[in-house]
Amino acid sequence: MTGKTLSGLGKLIKVLPTGTVFLFQFLSPVLTNEGDCKNNINKYLSAALLVGCGLSCFFSTFTDSYVDSAGTTHYGIATLTGLWPSSGTSSANLSSYKLKFADFVHAFFSLMVFAVVSLLDDNIKECFYPSFNSAFLLQALPPVIGTISGALFTLFPYTRHGIGYPSSSSSSSSSSTA
Repeated sequence: MTGKTLSGLGKLIKVLPTGTVFLFQFLSPVLTNEGDCKNNINKYLSAALLVGCGLSCFFSTFTDSYVDSAGTTHYGIATLTGLWPSSGTSSANLSSYKLKFADFVHAFFSLMVFAVVSLLDDNIKECFYPSFNSAFLLQALPPVIGTISGALFTLFPYTRHGIGYPSSSSSSSSSSTA
């Protein structure tokens, strides 16, 4: 039972945009001047950070990797026809890496998780909407989005091996979700 729980947590880490959230948490206080955006440059830089990190969360769910017969790991982006760019190796069946409905579900909810984390961040809140002070929303929104996302991530298991995560040992054990 413990093994399944830890395995599930490991798969959840692949789904959530942890690297992007870390980058956001690191740069947000600097770009927002600790939430004190006295000039527009702080707002523009913070908005660019939000958009860039949001796009990273969304598009990173479409990345995948495989290990070829020589043991080399190849990375690519899932498309309607398979993994792109293909490295030209004929031993791998890249058409099994096609985009699926679950990829879009994961992309949307990864973006939603990031949106909740970032837009309720104290520095962003103070910079963009300092008069907002809804304690109920601040307490209720994260668990609601987390529960919905967790349920959907369970219904649509994430089988892609994005950049930075260990790939399957063979190309045949790729994404096979709905």
